[in-house]
Amino acid sequence: MRASLGKISSREFWHELGFVNGYEQIEREYLDTCLTLDGEFISIAEELGAEYDLAVLSIDVKEWGKYLREKYNLDRFFREVVISGEVKCRKPDYGIYDILFSRLNVNPQDCVFIDDRYKNLKTASEKGLKTIRFCREPQEKTFEPDAEINSFTQLKEAVRYIW
Repeated sequence: MRASLGKISSREFWHELGFVNGYEQIEREYLDTCLTLDGEFISIAEELGAEYDLAVLSIDVKEWGKYLREKYNLDRFFREVVISGEVKCRKPDYGIYDILFSRLNVNPQDCVFIDDRYKNLKTASEKGLKTIRFCREPQEKTFEPDAEINSFTQLKEAVRYIW
């Protein structure tokens, strides 16, 4: 949690877990095998990016987010990227949403927020955004989003449905 809030670096994170030497290899293996890109993402991002301004609001360790964005060349799809470890604030805290709105210079009512966690969607809705839940894993339903999807291929239709 402290690393995703930017309070410690990824190096310090691994050191606290007892990996003083060789943590770089462990980190790289973790990022390359556990945090992979959904095969449907690229084509949908290209398609939606042609019609809408896209942005990222992510809970991540600063160094990990940078590595993954470079590895997959993700910044080309997004007008703005807000990573919790860089801004020292994380979802569902209202502040991280405000940082995104400020950087984009947009009204929340003009945005659609996609997330897999109800608590993040609830906060987004309270801020005025339309919400879509990406259902990767079952969760107790604590909020009613504007739409729910379980595949990137459903995203374009869901955005049009709620817009």
